Amino acid sequence: MKTVCILEDEPAIREVLEFLLSSENYHVLPFSSINEFNNRDLTIVPDLFLLDVMLTDGFGTDVCNAIKNNVSTSHIPVMMMSAHAKLFEMQKVCIPDEFISKPFDLNDIVTKVGRLINTD
Repeated sequence: MKTVCILEDEPAIREVLEFLLSSENYHVLPFSSINEFNNRDLTIVPDLFLLDVMLTDGFGTDVCNAIKNNVSTSHIPVMMMSAHAKLFEMQKVCIPDEFISKPFDLNDIVTKVGRLINTD
């Protein structure tokens, strides 16, 4: 079973994503803050990071950079999501493997997640 880490501070969005991806047979690890995310069990290596851009305690773009600059996680795909930022704006501060705008289409998320972790 593939594992997806979700970093989203909005409870309703986080719960929808968790339910959606769980129903697609992904193991989901949801986090509501960067602090919580940074204190996760590092022995669990996810197949994908799904990060919101604007969080209550910082920016998902900084988390993306930390993931991509860490030798042990640099190979793991990162998908960013935002209601405000656009892909071309985001690429100035981090380089995600994929981007999705909010509000998002549920089928689009499932397709993009599957493509990123080769489970289509």
